Amino acid sequence: MKLGPIAALLALSLIVCPLLYIFVGPALEPDQIAILKTLLLIMGCSGLFCFVVGELTGNNSQMDKLWSILPIVYVWIIAVRGGMTPRLVVMALLATVWGVRLTFNFARKGAYRLKFWEGNEDYRWAVLRGKKEFQPRWKWTLFDLFFISLYQNALVLMITFPALVSMHSDVPFGWVDGLAAALMAAFIFYETLADEQQWQFQSRKWAMLSEGRKLADLPAPYDKGFNTTGLWRVSRHPNYFAEQGTWVSFYLFSVGAGIGIFNWSAVGALLLIVLFLGSSAFAEEISSGKYPEYARYCRQVSKFFPGKKYQG
Repeated sequence: MKLGPIAALLALSLIVCPLLYIFVGPALEPDQIAILKTLLLIMGCSGLFCFVVGELTGNNSQMDKLWSILPIVYVWIIAVRGGMTPRLVVMALLATVWGVRLTFNFARKGAYRLKFWEGNEDYRWAVLRGKKEFQPRWKWTLFDLFFISLYQNALVLMITFPALVSMHSDVPFGWVDGLAAALMAAFIFYETLADEQQWQFQSRKWAMLSEGRKLADLPAPYDKGFNTTGLWRVSRHPNYFAEQGTWVSFYLFSVGAGIGIFNWSAVGALLLIVLFLGSSAFAEEISSGKYPEYARYCRQVSKFFPGKKYQG
C-alpha cells in the first residue's frame, strides 16, 4: 500500500462528501443535524482513543476492535431518536447482528483483552509499518492519525448514514425495504460462512505446523498455505465481497424510504468498496510473497464475485 493512493483516498472523501450533500441531497433537518453532532462527538473520541492508545502501545488494531461495535451504537442512537419506526428498528437489528458476528470473529483471533489496550494486532499493520514509505517513524505516526484513527472512524460513521437520512420518511416499510433486509441478512450469512471456513482451515494448518511439520509436507489442501476450499475456491475474498454487499444492502433502505435511488448517504458504501480494493491488494501482496502457488490462484479465481473454481 503506497502513500499516494491513501492520500488520494483522503482527498476524494474530503471533496466528494460535501459535493454529494450539496448537489444530490437530501438536506438534513435540525434534529438530524443534532443527532449527527452527537455521532461526530463519539467518532472524534473514538479517533482520539485509537490514535493515543495505538501510539503508546504500538498496537494499531484499536480501530479494528471498534469497527464492529460503533455502527451498532450509531444506528441505535438514530433509531431511538428517530421514533423507533419499523424501518429504523429493522436497520438497527440487522446492524447489531452484523456487529455481534464480526466482533465474535475478531475476538476468537485474540483481539480483545481485559487490558483493553492489549490483544493480538492484525498482522498487516506490522508489515505496513516496516515498509520504506513509512520510514522514518514520523511518517507512520501521521498515517496512524489521519488514516487508521480518523479516516476509518469517519468511514464507519458514514456507512450508517442511510439510517440518518431515512429518519423522517413517511413512506411505509415496503418491498424495497424487505429486499434490502433479505439481501443484508444473506450477505451476513455468506460472510459468516466464509469466515468460519477460513477459521477452520487456518486452525487446522497451524495445528499441524505446531507439531513441527513443514508446510510442504502437509496434506492437501493445507500444503499451499492458503485456503482454496468452500467459498474460497470460487472467490479470493468472499468475506470482503459479503462485507461490501452488506453495506450496499443497508443503503437500499434509504431508497425504500423514498429518498431517491441515489442520494448522498451512499458515500459510506462507495468508500468502503474503495477501501477493500486497496486492502485486498495489500493482502494479496503479502500472500504472494509467502506462498508460491498464490499467483496461480489469483489468475484462476475472481477477486470478489463468486466465479470459476480453482483447479489446484
